[in-house]
Amino acid sequence: MKRHGNLYGHIAEPENIRLAWHQARKGKSRKKDVQRFAEAPEENLARIADLLATKSFLPSPYRTMMIYEPKPRMIYILPFSPDRIVHHAIMQVVEPIWTGLFISDSYACIRGRGLHAGSRRTMEYVRRNRYCLKMDVRKFYPSVDHDILFSIIARKIKCPDTLDLFHKIIYSVPDGKNVPIGNYTSQWMGNLYLTDLDLFVKQTLRIKDYVRYCDDFCLFSNDKAELNRAARAIEAFLADHLALTLSKCDLFPVSHGVDFLGYRHFPDYILLRKSTSVRIRRRLNRLPKQLAAGKITLDHFRGSVASINGWMKWANAHNFRLAVDFARMEALASNGGKAKAA
Repeated sequence: MKRHGNLYGHIAEPENIRLAWHQARKGKSRKKDVQRFAEAPEENLARIADLLATKSFLPSPYRTMMIYEPKPRMIYILPFSPDRIVHHAIMQVVEPIWTGLFISDSYACIRGRGLHAGSRRTMEYVRRNRYCLKMDVRKFYPSVDHDILFSIIARKIKCPDTLDLFHKIIYSVPDGKNVPIGNYTSQWMGNLYLTDLDLFVKQTLRIKDYVRYCDDFCLFSNDKAELNRAARAIEAFLADHLALTLSKCDLFPVSHGVDFLGYRHFPDYILLRKSTSVRIRRRLNRLPKQLAAGKITLDHFRGSVASINGWMKWANAHNFRLAVDFARMEALASNGGKAKAA
């Protein structure tokens, strides 16, 4: 396996840092720390460039917050500057290297893939197989072992200064485990961590139809015994090589529906997952009230309606659209919010 060197100079280039600033602020322009940075961007960018040039960057202390949708999780929050910008600067250089390691049926955080591409591939596998083995990892991000993760990164990167950056970020959380949910680098490192699992399933177990999104993954076959053997082998592999355990391991006929990526996949149709439809319904109930109260802008409202429509258009959701009166929401979005005064 080729190892890449001479990366740090590209990460620390002023133009790369400037691009990282633009990427890190997307969708966050209303946040106060983003606005403060924009008051003196040249001075602030120069400060980050100096931190990297002198190799004196250190991760800031984390702020934590619990979220409860779609499930309870601890989110770790870092300052916009320098941390979030530095994370983007790193990944702009490293992303092309890591992307080349991922199998074609890994769909999380990879350009041109994502949830809907993963859903389409899942439908292909549902239609040509009788059985599905659905698995996911117990408390994946909090369980990622720092030493194993760093060794995986070092197998592909040999630039000492870049490895030092990753070491600082990985070991900024104590106790030897956890890549913090909320870090831009974490979603990439999590995906990389499970790449060895992908290769084990495809090359050792020889499972042809396999799809993974982060720590959720499905194997498909017409041979139920093959999937039973795979389940035992995967459980052992995760424990022995990645220090992970499973929280779910279900083997069932695809005719029951494969609940994956926010949808329930059947051989002839797709439905919204029940929890997804509940979240959409709650969101649609809130949006007009938030718009009327001035808590969100019309552009935000329109973006949310478009996002929800994006979820529904991939499923057989005609009856659900009628039930939530989605036509009214589209009309409100298209008429400039005038209905909010009605």
